Amino acid sequence: MDATEFPHASALSARVCIVGAGPVGISLALALAESGVDVLLLEAGGAHADATSQAFYQGTVADAAMHSPLDEYRERRLGGSTTIWGGRCMPFDPIDFEARDWIPNSGWPIGPEALAPYYAPANQLCEAGSFAYTIASAFDGPMKPMIEGFEGSDFSTDTLERFSCPTDFGERYRERLTQARTLRLVLNAAVTEVDLDADGSIVTGLAVRTAAGASFTVMADQIVLAMGGLEIPRLLLASRRVQPNGIGNRHGVLGRYYMCHIAGTMGLFRALGGSDAVWHGYDVADDGSYCRRRLALRPETQRTQKLGNFVARLHHPRIADSHHQTAVLSALYLGRVLVPKQYRKRLQDADPDGLAGTLRHLGNVARDPVGVARFAQAMLVGRKLAARKYPSIVVRPRNGTFSLDFHAEQEPNWQSRVLLGEERDPWGMPRLEADWRYSRGDVTTVQGAMALLAADIKRSGCGTFDYDPNVVEEEMTRYGAYPGHHIGTARMGGDPRHSVVDADCRVHDVSNLHLAGASVFPTSSQANPTLTAVALALRLADRLKVIVA
Repeated sequence: MDATEFPHASALSARVCIVGAGPVGISLALALAESGVDVLLLEAGGAHADATSQAFYQGTVADAAMHSPLDEYRERRLGGSTTIWGGRCMPFDPIDFEARDWIPNSGWPIGPEALAPYYAPANQLCEAGSFAYTIASAFDGPMKPMIEGFEGSDFSTDTLERFSCPTDFGERYRERLTQARTLRLVLNAAVTEVDLDADGSIVTGLAVRTAAGASFTVMADQIVLAMGGLEIPRLLLASRRVQPNGIGNRHGVLGRYYMCHIAGTMGLFRALGGSDAVWHGYDVADDGSYCRRRLALRPETQRTQKLGNFVARLHHPRIADSHHQTAVLSALYLGRVLVPKQYRKRLQDADPDGLAGTLRHLGNVARDPVGVARFAQAMLVGRKLAARKYPSIVVRPRNGTFSLDFHAEQEPNWQSRVLLGEERDPWGMPRLEADWRYSRGDVTTVQGAMALLAADIKRSGCGTFDYDPNVVEEEMTRYGAYPGHHIGTARMGGDPRHSVVDADCRVHDVSNLHLAGASVFPTSSQANPTLTAVALALRLADRLKVIVA
């Protein structure tokens, strides 16, 4: 249904109302509706991208060098940010759920066993192939080593990341949503306030605005907010009629502990056997899904060295630096304005040699125009035309030198937060302000992991890894917060003084209000959040089935 067609001041009701039709909201809605639960699914945007609707996501950031604009890397439409995501999936590691004395504010109120039954169905919904995240479980027979001769005591190379198609949840599951007998999907329906009873213990209704400016109300036995890690705190902080500090914010936790990930590209690796001794590309599983191996910091090393979680991939040299001598990389640099915005960030660096570097880029392309043409054809087929798209650009550098592309856990930090700003959107809701910050512990994790990897490579005798330890902090913050991963702003915990929701994702002291998505994660892991967010939503669905039965 389209809310713009509703009469003004109308009312809807359901057993369960889910706000937000991204991957989490859609997965939750399907799980409930296909069990016969009466579900109302509200989406603030329409079926397609719309600039006017997207502008409601605008806000301010405390430091533009550290955080992308708030209306980028997330989408206000059916399918949410899966309409633009890269599809990378992996579960959290068991250590991520532990209370680690070297990671302040760490520890989940649930363990990995609580999500174990839900990861495989979440993997299926994400269309990331089998739930198999090690070489041994995903492939039969021996595989070409990632680095010939590498034997790491602190790093392993046998774990995988898997890739979705990438699946646009709105497009893929719209038919299932519309055919579900007990589910109603309403587009262009933005919730602007959560109403509570006089003592603030139960949600009595939702105030909803349509794209045309009309309003209506929704009443439901159970409410689930699945709007993403930025919009959930925005709505709850703005709903101040009964609770002056915002719903779920009795102790000032809501919006705090804002995490993304720490990521960057650093160092130079040269394999003893040259480029042929390295496999840094994608393996294709029997089910057709793409998989990629990583250098992963072992959990026992994280404990002994007191570091956060950390993974790295071998990567081509920095594209802007023309000394890589690789035609394809130079072509990408020269044509960077044609690259989609969400993937362009690391192409915006200037060549360190200025005009001379640009001329060298042109020379690199001129030396291998056939290679550039083949690459363009492969990208057209693999990235544009294929149903399951080739996940990313993997180029074997001509000079045999690889960089290290890393992805690290960010500590939960009280000072890193989102809050309501002074500006308001056209409907009068306060816009959001993001004040993302990293910590010394984040720097320590990257510094420590880099040193341990260099030592592993040296001990193995498989090559050399050179990096400048004095510029680690500069390099890991070169692009600021990893975009699109909005984590921890309404964290889960057993103590209401330090969390917003309990172990079942229910807001403390509000009996019928639940939150779903990465906003409730107490820690960020090294892993992209979508798969775990969907698994957690499926767990919540099982609980709601019991509540409304």
